[in-house]
Amino acid sequence: MTTTAARPQLAYLKDQMDELKRKGTHFKLRVLEDECAPECTFDGQHVINLASNNYLGLTTHPKLREAAIEATKKYGVGPGAVRTIAGTMKLHMELEEKIARFKNVEACVVFQSGFTANAGTVSAILGKEDFIISDELNHASIIDGARLSRAKILVFRHKDVAHAEEHLASVKDQPGRKLLITDGVFSMDGDIGPLPGLCDIAEKYGAIMMVDDAHSSGVLGRNGRGTIDHFDVHGRVDIQVGTLSKAIGAIGGYVCGSRDLIDFLYHRARPFLFSTSHPPSVTATCIAAFDVLEQEPQLIEQLWKNTKFFKKELGTLGFNIGGANTPASETPITPIIVGDGKLTMEFSRELFKNGVMATGIAFPTVAEGKARIRTIMTATHTQDEMERALEILGRVAKKMGIIS
Repeated sequence: MTTTAARPQLAYLKDQMDELKRKGTHFKLRVLEDECAPECTFDGQHVINLASNNYLGLTTHPKLREAAIEATKKYGVGPGAVRTIAGTMKLHMELEEKIARFKNVEACVVFQSGFTANAGTVSAILGKEDFIISDELNHASIIDGARLSRAKILVFRHKDVAHAEEHLASVKDQPGRKLLITDGVFSMDGDIGPLPGLCDIAEKYGAIMMVDDAHSSGVLGRNGRGTIDHFDVHGRVDIQVGTLSKAIGAIGGYVCGSRDLIDFLYHRARPFLFSTSHPPSVTATCIAAFDVLEQEPQLIEQLWKNTKFFKKELGTLGFNIGGANTPASETPITPIIVGDGKLTMEFSRELFKNGVMATGIAFPTVAEGKARIRTIMTATHTQDEMERALEILGRVAKKMGIIS
């Protein structure tokens, strides 16, 4: 088979990649060769994995493996259609009902990813005459959904409830609906959104309240019910978004809320309408994961025990883990702030060579001058693995002049 050479129409893309290489922020995908586990193999290199979202280790949990295998045997490998034609299986309804009960809401709809859950929901429920008041550090899926809705977007300073209220007050007499939206846990800094204050102002101005709880589901609240449960603001958040791709260990996203909201999304959310539904194996896996959350609370307890130890030791080593000119982490997401993008990516590569997988993140994912290594602790990291990772982090950082 002959490989077709690149045509000149796309030459500008290579120019842009060459610019990234010049800046030192170009990367190649690391290829995982075995299970997503605390220690695994990427590109032939055995490493301690500090980069996954596998908070509770559920990617390899025996109950989830068994559920996936049994569902495949019983139902096959795929549903064969989108949900609205012939692709809604009994398993899909069972999962949505289980999540709704878990989140203490009337109903739930499952999407193909957390990204499509956010983007599909925001773009479906609002139009060009409406307003979105959004935290400046909200996830890219929220930003894209806001743009797709064509609503007017007002961005408030990170976690600044007073600034959000200023925006709401400025448009309170304007026609159109108002949506106030925040991450529950912010994915780059690991800090928690100020939900009680935001709920207060949403109620004061009659705004729709929406929370993206992707990084708090399975981490915060009773048995991992998320920030709504963590802050006990049940009944005050109109739209809850979550993911099945992080603590749950599989893939997908979901939206929780009133029965009317979910019925509307069944009819109007474009990612739901035009994407084939989850395979039976994935759906059954997710059902089993929520059973594990209820039945094995020790996983979340161990996650937080490991998180507290790891944060403390990173601080003792002298790393900047937020709190000065960046938000302070309050969750298992702990950034090591380096600042310079090129140095950050070099640090990540050196860590990998020395046995630690810790991904560098630079502009445009984070602001210029705030590049960082993002570490994520899990419940299944052992004490030995954490101590070895800390030794490597400290040794490599001192060699590179990142810490003294």
